[in-house]
Amino acid sequence: MKRPELTTLCYLERGGKYLMLHRVKKEADINRDKYIGVGGHFAYGESPDECLRREVLEETGLTLLSYRARGIVTFVYGDDVVEYMHLYTADAWEGELSECDEGVLEWVEIDRVCDLPIWEGDKVFFRLLAANAPFFSLKLVYTKDDALTEVWLDGERLS
Repeated sequence: MKRPELTTLCYLERGGKYLMLHRVKKEADINRDKYIGVGGHFAYGESPDECLRREVLEETGLTLLSYRARGIVTFVYGDDVVEYMHLYTADAWEGELSECDEGVLEWVEIDRVCDLPIWEGDKVFFRLLAANAPFFSLKLVYTKDDALTEVWLDGERLS
């Protein structure tokens, strides 16, 4: 049995905008052509916070100064991918934004994010972030053709 993936995902927020990563540079990318936040896989022995800070620095050139854990997202994709994603938002950092080798970084108006090509389930956590919901556990189940089939929030099935 394959081990679950452990990742972080962060949305840097500034002036009513999120920093989004348009994933267009890697061919074999489950997120190809979608907009997501910045983050990535844990290195061995890292805490979620250490992974978050390292991945944001690697992908953006920015050093986080203030961030907040918002939830855990269990992402199930077909029969072979399970990912436990630690979701964060950040509101302070230092450094200069640099080019990312995984895609194009763009500041996007928060109220336009759900109009972009994003995962359908991401719309659920964007609503929770907008409502300033307390720390949550969200489970999103997809088929291999990207159809969202189940949504669970804090142990309750929503769809």
